[in-house]
Order: sequence, then structure tokens, then C-alpha cells
Amino acid sequence: MQANSTVMDIGQNCSAVDEAAREAAAAGAGVLLTPELFPVGYAPLRVRAELDPDTLPGIREHLAGIARRHGIALVYSLPVVTAGQWHISATLVSSQGEELLSYSKVHLFGPEERKAFSAAKEAPAVVLLDGIRTSLAICYDVEFPETARAAAARGAELLLVPTALAHGFEEVPQILLRARALESQLTVAYANHCGAEEACEFLGGSVVAAPDGSLLAAAGSGTELLFAEVSAEAAGRARNAVPYLAERRPRVYRAWEEALGQESSREASRENGGEL
Repeated sequence: MQANSTVMDIGQNCSAVDEAAREAAAAGAGVLLTPELFPVGYAPLRVRAELDPDTLPGIREHLAGIARRHGIALVYSLPVVTAGQWHISATLVSSQGEELLSYSKVHLFGPEERKAFSAAKEAPAVVLLDGIRTSLAICYDVEFPETARAAAARGAELLLVPTALAHGFEEVPQILLRARALESQLTVAYANHCGAEEACEFLGGSVVAAPDGSLLAAAGSGTELLFAEVSAEAAGRARNAVPYLAERRPRVYRAWEEALGQESSREASRENGGEL
């Protein structure tokens, strides 16, 4: 689902999700992916200032009800408040409205997000969805290869990514997302906002990239439902053809990082006039 939300008009935004779920289910889709923070709109400082955390359970139940009513799995993104800390989250619910998976954003983008939210630390988890091992990431997270690789290393064959990407970053969906899919050999679906929300003009340009790096589907700049067929077999074929995941050398990479840390410490010591 690529669409324009209205900041803090939760009723209208949820109605847009409801209509998209109805249309997607009627077309035979098994899961609907929606953009980052779509039910509340993407405006981190306003959301933090104006959203009452006590309303979040009701919003989540309403969205789960949309999934149940239309018989389609749904990924939605909302703030989550834990021990006084606000995070940007994504949740996957089944076609029966049952919560299957949740994830909180690890890499926050820009000063507004960093002021309004805290960065999470948990790795992406994986769940079986209609026979496909599925994981979640959020927006900026997928611009780091470690995120997609962490999901793939845990067995993910499909990575669902709600995002809020502004104009000026066209290379992200067209180049970077395809590279992520190719190097970690999984399908990446990336759902963006479109239009203007507060001071942000969104790119649109949502994509679904295959495990071989090809594009299965790409959206324009406006409101659009984007459809693609994905399968576990596609990931399997890519991994059999070129075994990137099987031939990783994590111990070697850790040694590289440790050596880099030691070099950085020696350099800092030299700059301070001494040697460790």
C-alpha cells in the first residue's frame, strides 16, 4: 500500500488501510504491507507530543479487526511505548487478526526521529506466513546490510519493510533495495508514503525486489496498490545458485572488527601523545 496519510487523523488513516485491505484481499493478496507510522502519519515530533499512548491498544485492535474482516494478513507501523521509551514499531498480524511478529526500529533517521524516539536493539525475528519465512524491518534499517543479513541468517525468505522515504533519495528503492535482496537472497517488499505530510514531500516509489535483485513490482509517485507474487522457492533457488549465506565467515569478520577497534585505540593514543 502506497498512500498519503494525514498526520494525527487516525480515523481517516485507518479507513484508508481498511479500503486497501478490502481491495487487496479481493484481488487475492495474502498480506498487505503499509507504510511507516501510517495510522498516525509521519511527523515524529507531533506524534510524540500529541499521541496519547493509552489509545494505542485500541488502534492496534482496530487494525487487527481490519485484517480479520477482510481475511488478509496485515503489516502496520505504530509507536510503541515500553518502560517510558518510545520506539517506532512494525507488527504483522494474520488474516485472523492474531499478532504473529513485532519489530522495533534499530536505526533512527534524522534529528526529529532521534528526538521523538529511542533506537531499539533487538534483531529481526522470523515467523512462517503462508509457507514463507517472513521478517520485518523499518525504513532506514534496511539501508544497513546488517539488518537484511540478520533476517536472512535467521532463515527469512521475505522481508517486509514499512518506510517513510522523502524525495531526494531515489537511489534507495531503485538500487539499494535491489542490492539488499540480492546479497541476502530474499524478497524485499518496501512500502512508502506519497504526497506531502507536514513539511515532508514523500517519494512514493515503493518496490518489491526479488532474491536475484530483479524488480517484481515498482510504484510511481501517487497512491497505489502494488502487487507481486513471492515464494520461498525463489529464495531457495538464489541460495543454491550462489551460496552467499552458507559461505559467510562470521569469525573472520569479527576478527576484522576487533583489529579495527585496536587500530582505532592506538591512533587515539598517538593523537593524545602516548602509546597503549
